[in-house]
Amino acid sequence: MKTGAVFEAGTAGRACRFLVIAAAAFALASCSLFKPADKADEGGKGSTATAPTDEAAPSGRDVPTVRLITAQTPAVRAYRKIGAQHIYKAYANRIYKGKIPPLVYAVVVVETDIDASGKVVNVTFSRTPSHAPEVAPMIAELIKATSPLPSPGKLGGHTYVDTWLWDKSGKFQIDSLTLGQRSR
Repeated sequence: MKTGAVFEAGTAGRACRFLVIAAAAFALASCSLFKPADKADEGGKGSTATAPTDEAAPSGRDVPTVRLITAQTPAVRAYRKIGAQHIYKAYANRIYKGKIPPLVYAVVVVETDIDASGKVVNVTFSRTPSHAPEVAPMIAELIKATSPLPSPGKLGGHTYVDTWLWDKSGKFQIDSLTLGQRSR
């Protein structure tokens, strides 16, 4: 009789574990159901993130203030380099020559919104250094002062992300064109 009770308890334990695992798998699966739709939306937009396209698309998102960062397609990566070259030409004396030191003063991840003509619409930051709060506003001013950037062509208006490596001297490199860092 005790063997049957142990068997029933073991079966109940396995059933309980199965339900917990099944619930966790269901939760994970339901979360990932939304991701392919987001990626399909990005792909269907032709790698643009302009407001008119978002409003015209029949979707459940009725929040026009949400900025969609353009996927890092080869065309967007190429445009990042073109934009960085434009900034480098404007600030040739501020570019850090050679490999940047191993400990950079500030690393700032910048999101630049441009329209279809290359005009800088907005500059925001994904990552700013808490120890160097003065750097992000300086970067925003540098980018806005070089507006308009070269025309993005078929990409149209979009938001692209680049990383700025800022030295204590006030000189910088942009990740798209960086020469790397020294090991010492």
